[in-house]
Amino acid sequence: MRVLITYQMSGKQLQAPTDLFIRQFKWHMTVVVGSVIAICILYIRVSWHDSTVPLPPQPQPRRKSSGSLPQELSDLTHLLHWPPTLGDGGDLLASTSPQTSTYHLRGPPQASYTLGGYLEAILVARDHQGRPKTHGGDLFRAQLLGPYLKAGVPGDIQDLENGTYLLSFPLLWAGQAQVQVRLIHSSEAVGVLRRIWRDQWATVDFTGYFRGPTGYEEIVTCNVNPLLTGEEESTCHYRDEDSGELWFCARPPTLPCDSLVGHSSGHYWNVTTPHEEALLAWNVTDKVLPQSISPIWVAKESNKSLVLSPQQPCHPGIPGPKPSGFYHRAVWHSLSCSGRSFSTVDSILGCLAGHIVHMMGDSTLRQWWEYLRDTVPSLKPVDLHATYQTGPLMAVETTRGIVMHWRAHSWPLRSLRTPVASLHSVVRELGGLAGGPHTVVVLGLGSHFTTFPPSAFVQRLAGIRAAVAALLAREPLTLVVIKLANTGYKSVYGSDWFTLQVNRLLRAAFADLRVAFVDAWEMTSSLALPDRIHPGRLIVRSEVNFFLSFICPT
Repeated sequence: MRVLITYQMSGKQLQAPTDLFIRQFKWHMTVVVGSVIAICILYIRVSWHDSTVPLPPQPQPRRKSSGSLPQELSDLTHLLHWPPTLGDGGDLLASTSPQTSTYHLRGPPQASYTLGGYLEAILVARDHQGRPKTHGGDLFRAQLLGPYLKAGVPGDIQDLENGTYLLSFPLLWAGQAQVQVRLIHSSEAVGVLRRIWRDQWATVDFTGYFRGPTGYEEIVTCNVNPLLTGEEESTCHYRDEDSGELWFCARPPTLPCDSLVGHSSGHYWNVTTPHEEALLAWNVTDKVLPQSISPIWVAKESNKSLVLSPQQPCHPGIPGPKPSGFYHRAVWHSLSCSGRSFSTVDSILGCLAGHIVHMMGDSTLRQWWEYLRDTVPSLKPVDLHATYQTGPLMAVETTRGIVMHWRAHSWPLRSLRTPVASLHSVVRELGGLAGGPHTVVVLGLGSHFTTFPPSAFVQRLAGIRAAVAALLAREPLTLVVIKLANTGYKSVYGSDWFTLQVNRLLRAAFADLRVAFVDAWEMTSSLALPDRIHPGRLIVRSEVNFFLSFICPT
């Protein structure tokens, strides 16, 4: 249920001073003092020192949280730390170049390397004129690949903040291996992304559809902040009773605020200068550096051809190692627990038997629902006559007692037109679950929050974390799985740099709760495959297999 309020606003511009903005919404900010979200936002405003723009009004949860936010999530200065990114002074040639940057082995090359050991290399960032950089902040991605073995693992990159980077690769399979390094964004491009996240309240807007008794419709702009709706005189203000979150639409010309029936994506805003666009252009973004290290050979050890997964079964609360796993012969091997391979229909059915699975989040999580639907013929979708892109979707297998749901999280949601009544908050859905050993909850969050400052995502996580904590408190045997966001977009609206920060927030929010994590970031960045926001079947199969390993660890 949502509660609707209408109020008048003065005609101020989007960049109004902070003190005036706070006065305009003081009545709302003082409704509930000392709530979890208010404390969280206070920490953000105090500790993230480079934020100079007033924050949007923050919602207050209807029910008191059963657990407070972990301290790590409050301290964004530490959690979202990134080495200082200096500008290029307007000279594109001074920015980091994927063509001239080089890397080399840290020590002398060896005839063969030991399985279970490490390979180390030094990367030197250079500008387009070949001059070594003197500061860090570039977003590189390093991989150790075994092309003939369909093997791969992400390398660890330590930014020494002087233009050089230490690369470290675990040697996890026997045979040939090859280092590959990509420049995702130069430090100068990262500086652009940081500015956008710091200075912009949003980089997109949304569309609200209002309908009168006769079917007449009026269409307006909506967003997370009333000052982003483009309407200076009056705004429709919506509050979700379960999550406490707010949503705003410009008031339609003649129809009342309670006639809002539809929601969809709006416009992408132009938030970059021509120079900034050049720093983020395709020819300098996500480019492989020239090959600098010859392929190496990893020898077998005691007749073992790869490092085996730990013997402990997969269960919630397992610490996440780094890397979290690797591919070998196109199969994901977890380094945190003994993940299983569910390669047959019967094995999947046997695992899911008697379970009700609730998937809530974005379309990358919908891929799990689609994979299971398409892989298991007896898992039949039920036509709920809903917008497919947002759900709700449901599939059932009556002989095994399996029910599988998926639905999109509520706004902000970039989607085709969908009924507002179908946009349930994750907090609302979690609050309606009794939980128990046959209940599985999967949350896939992040992709739709890269167009807003991190405070918007922290606000969402605060409510969801409290709802997850309450669910686990009333039924500890409920399985809750968190899918991290995967690699994909490389733009100002959804860059991998944003996604890295979102994943840090996700891990911090649920770190002290007994939940399981599926590291989709590393699963999509370990092989020599193109980054896609919707990964291919090989990746989705690996994610689902690891997910099922928590339902059926043995």
